[in-house]
Amino acid sequence: MGGPDLQGKKVTVVGLARSGFAACALLAERGARVVGTDRSPAGALRVDLAGLARRGVRLETGGHSERSFLETDLIVISPGVDSRLPLLTRARSRGIPVWGEVELAYRVTAAPFIGITGTKGKGTTATLLGEILRQGGKSAVVAGNIGRPLCEVVPTLPRESWIVAELSSFQLEEIVSFRPRIAVLLNLAPDHLDRYAAAADYYAAKSRIFAYQTAEDIAVLNADDPLVLQYAQGARARVHLFSRTRTVGDGAFVRGARLVVRRDGRTEPICETSAIRMPGAHNLENSLAACAAAGAAGAGPEPMARVLNAFEGRPHCMEVVAQVDGVRFINDSKATNVFAVGRALEALEDPVILIAGGRDKREDFRPLAPLVRRRVKALIAMGEAREKILTELSGECPAEEAAGMADAVLRASRRAAPGDVVLLSPGCTSFDMFQNAEERGEAFREAVRKVEPRGEAGEGGG
Repeated sequence: MGGPDLQGKKVTVVGLARSGFAACALLAERGARVVGTDRSPAGALRVDLAGLARRGVRLETGGHSERSFLETDLIVISPGVDSRLPLLTRARSRGIPVWGEVELAYRVTAAPFIGITGTKGKGTTATLLGEILRQGGKSAVVAGNIGRPLCEVVPTLPRESWIVAELSSFQLEEIVSFRPRIAVLLNLAPDHLDRYAAAADYYAAKSRIFAYQTAEDIAVLNADDPLVLQYAQGARARVHLFSRTRTVGDGAFVRGARLVVRRDGRTEPICETSAIRMPGAHNLENSLAACAAAGAAGAGPEPMARVLNAFEGRPHCMEVVAQVDGVRFINDSKATNVFAVGRALEALEDPVILIAGGRDKREDFRPLAPLVRRRVKALIAMGEAREKILTELSGECPAEEAAGMADAVLRASRRAAPGDVVLLSPGCTSFDMFQNAEERGEAFREAVRKVEPRGEAGEGGG
């Protein structure tokens, strides 16, 4: 793929966070006349605006001008930009093409994509898959929603390198030809209801990952998730399945106590399920999905086994950060929806003091009630959603609210006894108090570092 001719074209990039910055830089390098616009003031943007200006990008911060949207050849939008923005609607009505950053990255590289999406587990699955491919001797880079913008990595990639792209629903909204050779849909559950009118709209955005695939491509689907199978019905690609509960055709599944992968009717063992270092049924699913996709990309069972036997998980995803007086402190800051909180609680057998809350995404916490009743010893709610969480769950266990992260960890540690788990699994975005989930997880780690052992006096001695 030679890519679009951008020389001299007027291109507006909307949103100047990491993805928008990378898109501006790529476009300027390709000879486009670039305007970078963001509604936030320059001082609030954490990117090198001066560096963009040196590349010839005209910057527009603190708001958007009509001219930038209506007098341009192309608009590229960052994932955080609402695609329903009135100026975008007017631009489309004039026939101006609107691409997401994913579409731009796809257009300028010949390297093949493996796209991974779902409500929970995208980052873990993408990380596992990238490492399996590399261990199997293939060139692979992991990028996208996982942190490194696609437009940053694609300019230098050889055409034989796999691009493993973690993709959010926001990123998939504005694709117009993006065709991953392999597309993975892990699971579906309500999320981002502050952006979508209904869960069905969110599911439809996720299923766009299959929109431009052909019969030459592969769709990797969770055979245990009825919503995944429903929303993938229109896919034209060949289907490979993964399942924890049953035997499937091509794909990956559990046979007895062992993971196996099947390709072209041939079944090969990978490893025992007990060898997987990450806890929880959801991580078994992530492992199966990664192996199914890796198998479709030509990787053998040996690199799959090596990676699954060594990988302990990603930061801020069920990460054990400390053990104090027999209490484990687990950072699951990346759990930004109710579904993810449920997965975290299901993965733990010890009594849990749960720290939850942040900015509400219009999700209902009440479906967690049975799990909270069984697994949660106490609930500490914080952030903008704290009153809602307490209202919907406080009848299931002792509960209280906290003023912030340090206060929440202090309150949780006081309630914890040896053998308990203090779990940060917010079920909300971080944007009420933090820049992102990573910063929230770092604040949890910092607060845990300040938890002082009680010593013998705290155990009744002296």
